[in-house]
Amino acid sequence: MARDGTVLRADVFRPIKEGRYPALVNYGPYAKGLAFADGYPAQWENLLRDHPEVAEGTTTDFAVWESVDPEKWVPHDYVVVRADSRGAGQSPGIVDPWSEDETNDFYDCIEWAAEQRWSNGSIGLAGVSYYAMNQWTVAARKPPHLKAICPFEGASDFYREAIRHGGILSTFLQRWYPVQVVNGQHGLGSRARKSRMTGEGIAGDIDLSDEELEQRRVDIHANVLGAQFDDGYAKARSAILAEIEVPLLSCGNWGGQGMHLRGNIEGFLGAASSHKWLELHGREHWTEFYTDYGVALQRQFFDHYLKGEDNGWTRRAPVLLQVRHVDKFVEREESEWPIARTAWTRWYLDAETHSLTLDVPADTGKAHFTAMTDKVTFWSKPFEAETEMTGPMAAKLFASSSTTDADIFVAVRLYDPDGSEVLFNGATDPNCPVSLGWLRASHRRLDLERTLPYRPYHTHDRAEPLQPGAEYELDIEIWPTSVVIPAGYRLAVTISGADYQHDLPEPWPQVYGVPLRGVSVMTHDDPTDRPADVFGGETTILTGADSPSSILLPFVPPRK
Repeated sequence: MARDGTVLRADVFRPIKEGRYPALVNYGPYAKGLAFADGYPAQWENLLRDHPEVAEGTTTDFAVWESVDPEKWVPHDYVVVRADSRGAGQSPGIVDPWSEDETNDFYDCIEWAAEQRWSNGSIGLAGVSYYAMNQWTVAARKPPHLKAICPFEGASDFYREAIRHGGILSTFLQRWYPVQVVNGQHGLGSRARKSRMTGEGIAGDIDLSDEELEQRRVDIHANVLGAQFDDGYAKARSAILAEIEVPLLSCGNWGGQGMHLRGNIEGFLGAASSHKWLELHGREHWTEFYTDYGVALQRQFFDHYLKGEDNGWTRRAPVLLQVRHVDKFVEREESEWPIARTAWTRWYLDAETHSLTLDVPADTGKAHFTAMTDKVTFWSKPFEAETEMTGPMAAKLFASSSTTDADIFVAVRLYDPDGSEVLFNGATDPNCPVSLGWLRASHRRLDLERTLPYRPYHTHDRAEPLQPGAEYELDIEIWPTSVVIPAGYRLAVTISGADYQHDLPEPWPQVYGVPLRGVSVMTHDDPTDRPADVFGGETTILTGADSPSSILLPFVPPRK
């Protein structure tokens, strides 16, 4: 029972042998009784097809979405606790994702688990996405028995990563909510899907009407639409990273643009823990959490901090990278992030030639595009030798708009010698560019104390409208990436006033009914947030000595 009297229901998987064991706990809205294979059959089938080891040594009957498979952990003397968040699955209450009530509940679940007769008092947190995001927030509350966390692909800054990219509303949550949360809301009763574990419904034993269900959940679209700035609503759902002191292993995905990647890196950098590690990988959003590689990594970490085993974990390098090539990943350890030997290189945009150059163009140039329908692309020369680019990026653009605001979308792209774009398997989209960045021009104000040359940090505390036709300096954060560029390939930077879209022919795969065109379902097309009379004007990018638009890139030389 939570501190306010709300009943929270959990499944507990523990070793048959009596004893006191460490526990891995998670808490969230995805209905603890819904098997991965039943809730997400396509993703499950693809996971087993590509990584059959996921099903080795387990029946998989107890594997659920983005949570540890108990059969992979209980035989190694762990207890696994999975709690339905209030209002979801078997737990009654009001659904309010990532709210303070949820953080309090999670804290209470951790302390409850620590007090049970089967617990040794050492609690760890493990899980993907939602089950990673709330690890950051609850860890900042310092539950006494929380000993270690492993947020696997989980945002830590709710405003900048989950709801507004550069101040522009992401429509992800309004599409995610009905499909993945409302579908398992407590009170669906006999209408809910059945659990293969128990044969019972996954969403409680009471039948509520649609009207009653609606009254028992927040309107998340209205909430995020109203959260124009990084204040009350968003801040209450973001972690105070400097308060996190427990050991942590933060695992991010190069393809997690638009949701989680930034949070894993910023969480690693911002946490106050003196025992912290960063791991960055590729493939689908959930894949490496379940593979032998991912499970072994997590188990070594938790074995050390929850069981006290001297297994070599603390002798690991602080950063483990799966460096991304066009056709593979190569594992490499580093001592820090960003990589200290990075050769930070500024390329300047030339609007006259649509090129990227190391020198500031002598002549002033202007590139115009219709904001919501057009784009402009700047090209590098072919690379003379294989070159690694790993780290964060930033663009500095000098721009004007024919209206009082402009949304700027930046895509970093890679092209082969034949002129075809090289696309990468993203976390939730199979065809993604190298990286993406965004900024609403009226949100251009920087927090100078937190801004770094390679990572601008905007205050997002006010809107400062543009004077039509006037020139403004815009600093745009481009999310980190890793790619080894083969000789003969070219980089391109595309600037537009709408989401990036690749040029692959139909049919395109879909998620939530949204065609996947390179940004997954993290689109920015809400007409209320982006009225055409404000964001549908003409945008101009200025280049040259007086307006030196540029992009800062992290080229990484080999170790000497």
